[in-house]
Amino acid sequence: MQTIRKFIKNSKGATAIEYGLIAALIAVAAIAAMQGLGNQLKATFGNVQSNMKAS
Repeated sequence: MQTIRKFIKNSKGATAIEYGLIAALIAVAAIAAMQGLGNQLKATFGNVQSNMKAS
């Protein structure tokens, strides 16, 4: 019974899981932002390339 009480009182595992979830959420947001930025850069360099060919 005492081991169950110790396990319930121990919050280190829960805190580690929370930090892991926060890190995963930040990673997903960063990946999404970088994909959008990459698409914009691709379009910009495409426009530069087509304008240089036309000159």
